[in-house]
Amino acid sequence: MGEEKAIIRLKNVTKIYKLYENDRKRFFGIFSKHVPYKEMYALKNVSFEVKRGESVALLGRNGAGKSTILKMITEVAYPTKGTIEVNGRVSALLELTSGFDMELTGRENIYMKGQLCGLTNSEIAEQEDAIIKFSGLHEYIDQPVRTYSSGMRARLGFAINVNIRPEILIVDEALSVGDAAFRKKCRKKVDKIIREDNVTMLFVTHSAKTAKEFCSRGIVMVKGKLVYDGDIDSALEEYKKRYSKKKKKATPNEETTAPDGSVPAATDLPAPAAAEKAGQDPVSVPAEQ
Repeated sequence: MGEEKAIIRLKNVTKIYKLYENDRKRFFGIFSKHVPYKEMYALKNVSFEVKRGESVALLGRNGAGKSTILKMITEVAYPTKGTIEVNGRVSALLELTSGFDMELTGRENIYMKGQLCGLTNSEIAEQEDAIIKFSGLHEYIDQPVRTYSSGMRARLGFAINVNIRPEILIVDEALSVGDAAFRKKCRKKVDKIIREDNVTMLFVTHSAKTAKEFCSRGIVMVKGKLVYDGDIDSALEEYKKRYSKKKKKATPNEETTAPDGSVPAATDLPAPAAAEKAGQDPVSVPAEQ
């Protein structure tokens, strides 16, 4: 038998965004190549493959290119250069509350979102009860989605995406939706479909513990470049190492500051400083930014 075909393949992928001075110039830039703009590289010549059944964590700070990769795999965005190959049904847990028609009921939205994912009405009907049960919205499922709270919409969105029999699961911090009990339920469901259905997962998370719980492989991104690809423990160590090199050395009484001199929020600080600022114990692995 030949080598197993990759279910996801990125080859020499570069993504460039054009940054215009204002909306007026952006509009005219559609029709003319002479309108000035700056180029921002979200990804630079990124290549990797993911085999069926693999669970891969994407690690990096804000602007590293993690979410850009997920958006291009789900065809929300497209590469400027290079090729992306996806061989399977994709379920994306990105913006869970997006894509709903607010005037339709929850049940009608189940069918609409299922059809957008390529399912037939009969296939959706098979999963309908499971989706409603998982969401816990039995009494509200036939009410317009505009009457739902944001939490209810997120629960319905998650329930739909994990119950449509995905072959590829794209997760961007979606496991933090809802209350503690629902988050635990989400984690169990994701773990089940990965282990039992051989689902491939790409996972962006701020939690090293969660990354190790679900993923066996890690990819470290820095400023749009893939700098490390290996087992999850080595990837987390590599990320810590690279992060520590860039961290500013400060005296015990010195406030951590941003490059522009402003004081960042706790979530923007190095993990130990962020934890200390939030009144918590510092953790061993820095939070992704």
